[in-house]
This record gives sequence, C-alpha cells and structure tokens, in this order.
Amino acid sequence: MSQNKYWQGFGEVNDPENFKSRSQDEFQEELPFEGFDDKGLIDAKAPRRDFLKYLGFSTAAAALAASCKVPVRKAIPYANKPENLIPGEAKYYATTYVQDGDVVPVIAKVRDGRPIKLEENVLPGSNYAMGGTSARAQASVLDLYDMYRSKYPMHRVKEKFEEVPSFETMDKMVGDAMKAAGGSTVLLTSTIVSPSTKDIIAKFPNLKHVQYDAVSYSGMLQANEASGFGKKLPSYKFDAAKVIVSLGADFLGTWLSPVEFAKAYAKGRKIDEKAPAMSKHYQFESHLSMTGSNADERVTHRPSKTGAVAVALLAAVNGGTDSIADAKLKAGIEKAADDLKAHNGEALVVSGSNDKNVQIIVNAINAAIGAYGKTIDWGSPVNYRQGIDSEFAQLLADMEAGRIGTLMIYGANPVYTYHDTEKFKAALKKVKVTVSFSEKMDETTSLCEYVIPNHHYLESWGDAEPKAGVVSFIQPTIYPLFKTRYYQTSLLKWSGNNTEYEDYFKKYWSDKLGADYNTILQAGVKETPATVSAGSYSGGAVAAASSVIEGYKKGTGSELVLYQKVSIGTGSQAGNPWLQELPDPVTKATWDNYALISMAKAKELGIKLDNDYEYYPEKPMIELTIGKNKVEMPVLVLPGMNADTIAVAVGYGRSESMGITAAGVGKNFYSYATHNGETVDYVATGVTATNIHKKYKIAQTQKHNSYENRKEVVRETTLASFKKEPNVIPDYSKHLEQSFYDNAGGNYRANATLYPDADTRKHEIRWGMSIDMNSCNGCNACVVACHAENNIPVVGKREVLRYHDMHWLRIDRYFVSDEKDPDNLKAVVFQPMLCQHCDNAPCENVCPVAATNHSSEGLNQMTYNRCIGTRYCANNCPFKVRRFNWADYTGADSFPNNRDNKLVGRLDEVVEQMNDDLTRMVLNPDVTVRSRGVIEKCSFCVQRLQAAKLDAKKHDRMLQDGDAKTACQTACPTNAIVFGNAYDKTSAVSKVREENKQRSFHVLEQLHVLPNISYMAKIRNTEEEDKHWGGHGGNKEAGHGNTEHMPAVTKPEETH
Repeated sequence: MSQNKYWQGFGEVNDPENFKSRSQDEFQEELPFEGFDDKGLIDAKAPRRDFLKYLGFSTAAAALAASCKVPVRKAIPYANKPENLIPGEAKYYATTYVQDGDVVPVIAKVRDGRPIKLEENVLPGSNYAMGGTSARAQASVLDLYDMYRSKYPMHRVKEKFEEVPSFETMDKMVGDAMKAAGGSTVLLTSTIVSPSTKDIIAKFPNLKHVQYDAVSYSGMLQANEASGFGKKLPSYKFDAAKVIVSLGADFLGTWLSPVEFAKAYAKGRKIDEKAPAMSKHYQFESHLSMTGSNADERVTHRPSKTGAVAVALLAAVNGGTDSIADAKLKAGIEKAADDLKAHNGEALVVSGSNDKNVQIIVNAINAAIGAYGKTIDWGSPVNYRQGIDSEFAQLLADMEAGRIGTLMIYGANPVYTYHDTEKFKAALKKVKVTVSFSEKMDETTSLCEYVIPNHHYLESWGDAEPKAGVVSFIQPTIYPLFKTRYYQTSLLKWSGNNTEYEDYFKKYWSDKLGADYNTILQAGVKETPATVSAGSYSGGAVAAASSVIEGYKKGTGSELVLYQKVSIGTGSQAGNPWLQELPDPVTKATWDNYALISMAKAKELGIKLDNDYEYYPEKPMIELTIGKNKVEMPVLVLPGMNADTIAVAVGYGRSESMGITAAGVGKNFYSYATHNGETVDYVATGVTATNIHKKYKIAQTQKHNSYENRKEVVRETTLASFKKEPNVIPDYSKHLEQSFYDNAGGNYRANATLYPDADTRKHEIRWGMSIDMNSCNGCNACVVACHAENNIPVVGKREVLRYHDMHWLRIDRYFVSDEKDPDNLKAVVFQPMLCQHCDNAPCENVCPVAATNHSSEGLNQMTYNRCIGTRYCANNCPFKVRRFNWADYTGADSFPNNRDNKLVGRLDEVVEQMNDDLTRMVLNPDVTVRSRGVIEKCSFCVQRLQAAKLDAKKHDRMLQDGDAKTACQTACPTNAIVFGNAYDKTSAVSKVREENKQRSFHVLEQLHVLPNISYMAKIRNTEEEDKHWGGHGGNKEAGHGNTEHMPAVTKPEETH
C-alpha cells in the first residue's frame, strides 16, 4: 500500500513552510516606485508618474493612445496574385511537413496568400493520415518567414560570399568547376523520403549518394540486416501491443515517428469504464525522458548497461538466468519478461540504442514473444531514417584522400552534428568543389564555395514516402519569397536534363496516377494497402552480439547521455522563436540546454535542493570532464534519474549565421558523442563532474504562480485502485453538493452562479472541453498551435526569467513519488491548463471596467480595448491562466520606442525579430494583436467558433458537431482534447463526459467556479494499491469546510 506525494518542485518536499511563505508573492518582484516611504502613495515624490508607469495602460494612457496615429506597417505584396483570391477568405492546401526524415501530413491554412497555420490532415479510412501534429511541425510555418533564410545564390570570393546575379550564371560556374575538378561527385543529404527525388538521383551519371542523419539509426538498420530482414526499418503497431517495453526509446517524443506512434499508443491507453483495461508500458532508461514520464513502470540504469539489460531481458523471456546485480533492475526485468511471455503476439520491445549488437538482441526478444507479423510489420517498411554511419565514414576517408572532386550537400550539417567536427572541416578543405543547398547559412554551408538555397517546403512541390505503400504530397502554398530554387532542379540541370523539378514532379506522378492525379493531390495522401508480413527472421547473429555486449567495459564514474528535446530536436529548427520559448515537458525550462543530474549526484556535489534552488532562476554550474575536454554547464536536478547519469540535450550552441534566436543559446554537445568502431554512440563513459560554485540563469515556467495551498488540481491513481473503487470522483462531487450547498434548493449549479440557469437554455450553444490526462503525453504540439493561431507574442529569455511568459495554454507537470522519498519516482502527470471558462468566474466579478465578461455561450471573454491593466482578474483567477502584457512585445502600441524601456531592462533581440516586417506575415488577421498593458488568455479560439457559425448560416443549416474545433484540439496527436457544444447530447464532448463519469472531474471543484473544462483522471496500469484514492488518509484542507471524503489524490500541488 503506497503513500503518494504529488509535487512540482523540490521546495515543496524539502522545505514546505518556506515554500508556502514565498508562494504568497503573486508576481514575485518589487516595483521600484520612487519616493515610496512611510508617507504612502499620495505623498510620494512622483506618485502619479510611477503609478501610471507600472499600471500599464491607465485611463489617461488610453485616452492619449486614442489621439495618436498608429504607425503604418509595410505590406509585402503578392509576387503572383491568384485569380480566385477573395480577400479575408481562407484557403486550405494539403501538404506535408518533412524535416530530417520526419514526415507529418498537414493542411496549410492560407490567408490572403500567406500560410499562417498548419492543421492536421484527417482522411476517412486512412491508416496513415489520421490527424495530429508535432510541436516542430506546428512551428515550421514560422520558419517560412525567417529573416535569416538565405535570400539568393552565392559564390564565395576569398572569405566573403557574393550574390550570383542569375541561376543560369550559377549553373555555368558550377558546371565548369565540376568539369575542372575531376574526381568523384557525391551528394550528401539527410534521409531522403521523396520517390521523385530518388529517381532524379538515380539518373544522375556517376553520382554517389550518401545519407547522413544528425542522430543516427544506423545500428537498427544494420541489426535488421544481420537478422535477415534487410537494411530497413519495420512499421511498429503500438495500438496492437498490450505490453510495451522500451529500452531508452523516446518513441512519444523524438524516436523515429513520434506523431504516428503517439496516436497508436494512445489507443491502448483509452479506458472503457464498463471494463477498465489498458496497455502496460515498461520503460528502462537512464534519464527522465518524455516517454519514460508516461510509463506505468519505470526502472533506471547506467547508459552503458543498456546492452546488459537487453541480454538479461532476452534470457528472462527464454526462461534463462541473467547476471544483473542491481536488485531493483533485476526485478523489473523479470516482471517485464513475465508480462511479455504472457502476451505472446500482443507485445512489443523497442530500443533507442544505436548499437548494432543491442538491436540484434532486441530483434531476438521480439522473435521470442511473437511480435513479427503482429506488432511489428515488415510488409510496410518505413523510410524515416536511412543513414549508415560506415558509409559516411568512408566518404570522410575519400575526402581526406582527395578522391572527391565535387561534394553537394542538402539537409546535412556534419560540421555541426558530427562527433569529430575538426576532422570533417579538414577533409572538406580537400574537396575542390563544394555546393550547399541549405535554406540557411548553417555551419557547413558557411564553409562551402557555392550556395544555392532551396525553397521552404511551403513554397514547394514535392513528395514523401514515409513507408511502403504511402505517399504524402507537398504542394506550394505561397510563391517563393526569395530568389531560391529547388535543389532537385540543380541536380537535373547539372546532369544534362534541362527540366525544372516542378515539371518533372508533375510528369512523374501524372504517369503513375493518371486521371487520379489532381484528386489525390487535393487529398494529400495516397495509400496502397500492403499485406502484413512477419519477415524472415534469422537468429544467427544473436550469439555473437551477446558475446560482444558481455565484453563491454564496465562503466566507471559518471556517464553522459545525449538526448533530443521535443522542441529543438536535432537543432534544424533551433532558429525558431516559438520552439526556443517552448517549455520542455519534463524540466519546464526554455531557451537553454543544461545538464540533468540525479538527486544523489546533487547531494554528492553539495547542491542543496531547498527553496532557494527552486525560487531563484540562478542554477548551480558544474564542470564536466569528458575525455580530454572540459565544459561548464548549469544543472537541473530531477527525481527518477539514474544516480550516475548526466543527460544533456543536443541541438543547441548554433552559430550566429543561424540568427539571433539560436546564436549563443546553450552549447553544442554533438562533439561528445563517441564512435564504437561501427556506429556513433550517444553515450560517453568515465565522465567527472565538479561543482565550480558559479551560477547561471535558467528560464523555467512552472514556478510562476501559486494555487495558494488549494488542492484538487490533479487526479491520478492506479488501475488496481480504480477497479476496486471506481466511484471516488463522482462520490466526491456528490459530497460537495450535499455538504456545501444544502440550501441550494435542489439546484446545485443554478443557485450558486450569477448567470441564468443553464438547464433553461438547452436550445442554445454551450461550449465545453474535455481533456483526457491518460492520453496527454506532454508533447506540447497544442501549445505551439495556440501560439500560431492566436498571435501570442514571444517575449525572450529575459522576460521568461521575470515570469512574464505569455503562453495561453501551458502543460503542468506533476511528479508522483513516495511521500517519504521524492526520488522514488512512480509517475509523471501532464495536465494541460488553460482558461477554464468558468460560469461562476471569479475574474469577472473584480474587473473595474468590465473588460472580462461572460458570453451567452459560456465563454469567458476579454475586451482588450476596455482593459486598463489592473491585473485584478489575474490575481483572482485560481488557475493562474491569465497573461499580462508587461511590454510592447508585438509593436501594437501607438507610442514610439515602447520596447526601449531602460528602467525595467531592454527586451531580447528575438522580440525585434518577431516584429520584423517579414516575420509578421505569420500573424493571423482574425485575431487581435494585443498591446502593452492588457490581460490576455485562452478564448476557446472564438474566431473559429464565429467562423463555424457563419459558415453554417451561409449554408442554411444548424451548427453541427465538429464544425468548430480549437487549435489545440486539431494539433493533438492523441485526441486527448475533445471540444464541442455541451448542450448537444450527440456531440463528442457530451458523449465523452457521459461515458467517463467515473474519471471526469473539474479542477478545484470545491471552489464552485463551475468550469466548462472537465478532465479525466490519469490511471497507471500497476497493481499497487493507492492509499490516497478513496479518501483513506485524505487531506481535509480542500479550501472550504471539512471534506472528509475527499480523495487525497489531490494532495499537494502548489506552484506553476
């Protein structure tokens, strides 16, 4: 029987009294009024000036603004205006986000010729285009308007790039240089998933094509070849698996195809309350990943022990014994093995290791549990990653030997991502002709001789074949903004074919599709059903792989593991402000990478985890000695980390040519990867860490507000406890009705709100949302979608450090651990938190100018031009979801130089980048751009609701369920968010609430603010009996009265 603690920061568990006192500071900063002493405001030296200065837009300032002229902004005209364009009417185009092998089919929303938002592409009956996006896919529309994109073809003259006047001139220059260079011609790319491009490459005379991935999957490809499947990757069916074991694979975050996997995984996590059951997820890993955070049972180990864990799991599945000494790890392996054996044909094992031998063992485990042909399909191999480390190593050797005459590079950036950067730089100098097709002046491009920038994918025609039998098409949504060209056109022309790629592409697919070409292009995805195949497994390499793994040296000291964040990934989109300001799901940190260490390591280094550690942004710094290299890094301490593991994210430390957003942010850790003789390994052993007693500011977002010691924020329990006591949540709601409102006259809701009785208005619309915390994995796609849809400003690191972040939607992270041992991490809960649109909203009652009000459809509305910035509403909001514009982040003010505030500190340069004329093209014209001094918050995408109603009216029909969808809902890959008219009993949101009464709850329900958002409690699939579930030992301080039967699951969320 457990005694769980739910917490967000170490201050809560290590110094609760001091934590409570500090959380009383609502805005956690002093306002430096001049002359404020014991005389008070009226007698201050300059009270009026200072008061208005900090109030924001006062009434006086508002009057002044009304008399000022708003500066005229330049409009970028159409390069080629479409004939059928209707101003103000959105157009939608099916296209595909492709980056580093990631493939996500999307719908691009185009307003007045400008792509401004990406939506999910859902095709009825499709097995691939089933909706959902990722944070990086959502943010890619901002990359289109990046002011640091290369704008024209260039040629290096001495140490400086000069513009080449025309592509014809460039073609002649490169052609002549290639002839004079002699030697081999090589095309170095990231993984190519385009069939038409591969056809062009295949027809290029004597061209050698080498694919190189920033984060390699070469070990998997080679292991599959050694196991008899060929050098390819299979399709994984997480929805068909009742038991999932992951050996360090972050398949919900960054591994292979996370959008596809997350959608399939979520299907097994949905709970039917009539017969509660769900898939079981085991995670063996070294640091706390996003996928590990979602696991039912999680066991940690040294990174160097991954191979030993795989061998032990294989032995346990086959009924043998293992040599694992760690008792907890051994027990976890045995339990996972028993579950795998018990679910033969319904189980799946995956590994994130790039070690060929480890992957061979994993293949053997999957063979032993009957996964092939069931949860692993070799009939539809995937093309997400195709790079082979040994092929790149051979290319490097050829470059060093002077055998390469011409090197053309697209999508690869080895100067930045290769572990031996200096070696590649030296080899590159020995190549006579170097050509880059990169969209930006990245680290490798800056060393090339010729630069011919490629179009952004939203300006392009193209195709992608993510897996056999599936083709997703790319079509342009805007005329190219700059003087760029398809890299495929360059390949065609330089191979003697004078065809433009656009024409080549159309002929290629017209010949294949015939009359269906336009229809399929409009849908965006073509699927050809494939037969599920088990492949032809061969276990001949298992014995040798086991022997090699057993011969690995035992890890000593600390070990460094490199990982990817869901926001920055490999670093290709590091110049994207939306992604840099996106909080990491686990650490809640923005704008940096850092060293993640365990609580045990923190204690060893003398780092005290008290309120000072949590309260102040200054974090301790350590010096890492990795081989002969030393590097200083700030640290963040996490529970549930392996004691000897230090984890650092890649993708940071970019050059200045990538733009002010990425330059100088974090440090590049790719160079600390190692090579095991066959593949690149993202683990370094023998690392030492030293506390250097310095500080570095890390901008985190989960400490900014307080629930003021109120409970009932998050609900979580185990499947065993839920089955035993399924009515805990509805019983608590009934208890609140009976105990708190005995005098409500039989109508608990109507008699405790200012608004008309909802039961008398069933013929109207009542917008409501349901969020399933069993499906939410913390991926943050919804957060970026909200940014894009609602013109939410980027404020920069300086402002985030001052708790001025502007996210309308945040994802709160809660640790679940043993009450007496916070490092005994049992689970992590992710809870999307946005305006609850309360019917009895406390924010509405305190606004002195009625800027916040309630609509007849249940929306809590903001009238921006009424708001004078008192912030009373933010102070009175129990959910802390209202955001205040402390500065002129958007350039919407009428006052000049309003972003040059020397008193409170200047804003980061990224704010100026977001206000560049080009970057502002991403703004949604349907949403007001807010000015300084006003409050803003989630509106349920009211502009979409109005558009849906208008469309229904134009077609003379009633509004139907699904007509109106919020941006967060359409971005979510797991269908965690359901939205609609709660008065419509046939709507999806009504059905979800009706079918999940035992898990549905309202946050802080005892306050009776009557939210229109309901949540479904998170359930962990474990046999543990949860002592807090069902009121055993419950906390009686719910905020009002004696709540003896309150489920104490709510035990202790304090800060955000």
